Amino acid sequence: MPSTSVTMSHAEGPPQPGGAMLKGQLLAQSPTALPPTGGPEKSLSLEDTQAVVKPLMPTPPARPRLERALSLDEKGWRRRRFRTSQEDSLGQDKAGPCRGTPGAPARSGSPPGLSTSLQELPKSRRAPGSPSSWGNCFSGVISTSLDLLHREASAAGAAPRLASVLPPRLLPTTDQSVSLDSLRMADKVDPDPEDFRRRVQKKLMRAHSSLGPSRPRSPLACDSCSLRSAKSSFSLLAPIRTKDVRSRSYLEGSLLASGALLGADELARYFPDRSVAVFVATWNMQGQKELPPNLDELLLPAEADYAQDMYVIGVQEGCSDRREWETRLQETLGPHYVLLHSAAHGVLYLSIFLRRDLIWFCSEVECSTVTTRIVSHIKTKGALGVGFTFFGTSFLFITSHFTSGEGKVAERLLDYTRTIQALALPKSVPDTNPYRSSPADVTTRFDDVFWFGDFNFRLSGGRAAVEALLLPKLEANVSALLQHDQLLREMRRGAVFKGFQEPDIHFLPSYKFDVGKDTYDSTSKQRTPSYTDRVMYRNRHQEDICPVRYSSCSSIRTSDHRPVYGLFRVRVRPGRDNIPLAAGKFDRDLYLLGIKRRISKEIQRQQVLGSHNSSTVCAVS
Repeated sequence: MPSTSVTMSHAEGPPQPGGAMLKGQLLAQSPTALPPTGGPEKSLSLEDTQAVVKPLMPTPPARPRLERALSLDEKGWRRRRFRTSQEDSLGQDKAGPCRGTPGAPARSGSPPGLSTSLQELPKSRRAPGSPSSWGNCFSGVISTSLDLLHREASAAGAAPRLASVLPPRLLPTTDQSVSLDSLRMADKVDPDPEDFRRRVQKKLMRAHSSLGPSRPRSPLACDSCSLRSAKSSFSLLAPIRTKDVRSRSYLEGSLLASGALLGADELARYFPDRSVAVFVATWNMQGQKELPPNLDELLLPAEADYAQDMYVIGVQEGCSDRREWETRLQETLGPHYVLLHSAAHGVLYLSIFLRRDLIWFCSEVECSTVTTRIVSHIKTKGALGVGFTFFGTSFLFITSHFTSGEGKVAERLLDYTRTIQALALPKSVPDTNPYRSSPADVTTRFDDVFWFGDFNFRLSGGRAAVEALLLPKLEANVSALLQHDQLLREMRRGAVFKGFQEPDIHFLPSYKFDVGKDTYDSTSKQRTPSYTDRVMYRNRHQEDICPVRYSSCSSIRTSDHRPVYGLFRVRVRPGRDNIPLAAGKFDRDLYLLGIKRRISKEIQRQQVLGSHNSSTVCAVS
């Protein structure tokens, strides 16, 4: 059958310069515009084209195209590369022909000039809602390129081109050598390439199922519901094997540390270096009802780059509204922390906050109290102890308020002895090392012990001698002040806090201040400034506790005492599942109340900021 010819009227006027060259380039770049047929072929020369083509008036585009935007598109295409790899060819052979041209045979060679035209042409435009396919992609690219060449020639006054009158034809299936990674992933040509899986695992990406229709599908979305798609390859959670769930019950537990819920595997997931950050603070509130407006300086000091894993706060002579105090603590720490346990003994409060990810690895929390002043109806003097096991390490936190008075050192030593003998801990939680425990000392029954509070040990020598050391350079005279400290002297004698240590002190005495001021006692009693508030620690295994920082919070002035806090790194060992677990119990009501407080404060702050921005009054400072 003879090939179909195109008949057109002759265009009057001389040919425009440059028309033959542009047409030759167009024919060279579009070898498939006129496919061969079974009959005799007719060649279409440039002169015949000029004779049959009718001049057409170019239609200006609906939106002006800026030259800078066009140049950016061209640069974007030039930067794109077409990789040729054996893996792409294998993936294309397995996937079959592209979905844009079903049934089209694959060719070994790419059309001549295709790579050059793709690198020089701007980005293709595709109708919204059209499916992503190879045929639509390349037809859009070629049609856009022809329109662009036609506009450039028309603007320069050249003759109309053959491309404007030829019917659009789809290109044949392209070779695998010009397949792009992004197009190949979007069209599922290669369902599971090894290089793509490595890149995704390196970025720790998650499947995004809310992509719009104009965006490519997520490469992590799997069309086939296979068994391999159920793996947690892209999750930070460790995969749980089905045979492990079948083999044993996690509720009964395992005595092997390597396979236990509290064992080495779980410990390495959360603490690869097997050390936990612990914050310990003590504060004598002097029974003040007024709480500080902000507790950030105490719980989140600026010297610490990161928040700690565990927060333990002990209070002596606490405020009357204990629930309000705990709510303020929860509000300050935020939703990442939960109240593991809180206890009270009279006006002694002890609160333990833990990161919510770690509450599953704690045993049941046990507490015990000791009263050292029997005749008092309000228990202001005494001790409160809380113990539990975290993984395989047992913790004991004790807050105490010893007898006050500058010369009552013997009474304070007696308070210490009563406390270590009367605290009945642990109760049902097993001792991690019963062979090294003593029934006469509760501090020997736990791996790590923190004892903090208002011990009331003073600086001897009188106020005049202490003030003489405080008036000059304050930081340089701390060591001289500690030479008069009663607690350090009794510890050197072995009369109190046996086996305990204290971090190095580099802050000023925390007692006694005028309320709301930074001056020491100016009343008629003229009490001597002293280091009454202390944090002591003891570890069963040597160097398990490492002090990081030991300081006082000078910005909180609502009491005659300054809060004292310490940051520690504590070594944690794997444990066994033979302990009564807390099963993630925490104070849910306090957690929700703290979050609501933070939200309401943020809304108030935004309202104040919005009213300030909308104000028309200008203040000049």
